[in-house]
Amino acid sequence: MDAFFAAIEQQRHPELAGKAVIVGGRGDPHARGVVSTASYEARKFGIHSAMPLRTACHLCPDGVFLPVDYAEYSRVSAVIKGILREFSPILEDVGIDEAYLDISGSDKAPAQIARDIKHRVKAATGLTCSIGVAPNKLLAKIASDLHKPDGYTEIGAGDVEAVIRPLPVRKIPGVGSVTEEHLHAMGVQTVGQLAALPPDRLTETFGRAHGTFLHQAARGIDERTLVTHWEPKSHSREITFQRDTGNWQTIARTLAGLCREVADDLAHDGSRGRTVGIKLRFADFETHTREKTLDFPTDSANTIRRTAFECLGRIELDRKVRLIGVRVGELEKTRP
Repeated sequence: MDAFFAAIEQQRHPELAGKAVIVGGRGDPHARGVVSTASYEARKFGIHSAMPLRTACHLCPDGVFLPVDYAEYSRVSAVIKGILREFSPILEDVGIDEAYLDISGSDKAPAQIARDIKHRVKAATGLTCSIGVAPNKLLAKIASDLHKPDGYTEIGAGDVEAVIRPLPVRKIPGVGSVTEEHLHAMGVQTVGQLAALPPDRLTETFGRAHGTFLHQAARGIDERTLVTHWEPKSHSREITFQRDTGNWQTIARTLAGLCREVADDLAHDGSRGRTVGIKLRFADFETHTREKTLDFPTDSANTIRRTAFECLGRIELDRKVRLIGVRVGELEKTRP
């Protein structure tokens, strides 16, 4: 989907059409929080996802800042995923605004399927989407990002040389800022330059798994199948305080509340977990984690809270705290 959260807000508030809309946190540009989605008008100011709201406000002080309405975005997402499943039952749900669809069993041409999907989504939601078609997930993802918004790009197996290799290496899904910096230091700016590197050099620098991935991705190779069902490996909740705090009661009350939320998540999912851990980030961004393995898996809020506080007791609270979180892992199902 194109600028999904911001596009929904512009759709249900027509007066925001054409304006720089930034969705994130509680919608307060002076509070802590990050940009979840920015409209294309806002992106012209250099605003992007995960940017601190305060930075976005500095770049675009006249922008419209709105809180995240996850319930509404999830509702619209469900409508769109329902439409996609009418075109193929083989769907991998990647996130609230993205999915892979296997259309290899369809008699229709890919371009026609894409046009039909766009029409159906627009009619049902008023929103636009960008679609990439390719022989594998990697190339389809790259294709979907090439001509936004409301784009359609089809990449064939023979198009890798002409279409993919001139692109910046950051266009490869899975290449983040750290990998990009390392590649730039190696003199690699484009996918084509990456493809020219010997695989041994990549595995020496990035490790066998990531180095092999980079070597294959630069050649458009991706043999992953669509994952149509997955089970969560853990449940976690965390919160960033609006102001760094050294108040023990505030920290304790927040941790206890997060433990209740995780317990509720486990109950809703029908799962229990054997490990309980916490994450604590100080004001200077130094982050500590502690974990304990239980004798028996649990979904009890009391047990999770007691264990989380035991983990917290293993961290010296000698500075103000910025973030705290709790996680329950090693899950097992209590019901189908």
